[in-house]
Amino acid sequence: MSSKKKGAPLPASSGGLMRFFEDETKGFKVDPKIVISIPISLIVASWLVDIFISP
Repeated sequence: MSSKKKGAPLPASSGGLMRFFEDETKGFKVDPKIVISIPISLIVASWLVDIFISP
């Protein structure tokens, strides 16, 4: 019984995904804070336009 467990393949892990995301690619890099802050600021700006400009 123990010989079967030793020969069994290991379950898939996230090792391949970690290597994928650690690879460097060409292109410019954007800080995640900027990626989050731009849509939030656009939403706030549209709310302010709706409140103050719309009748």
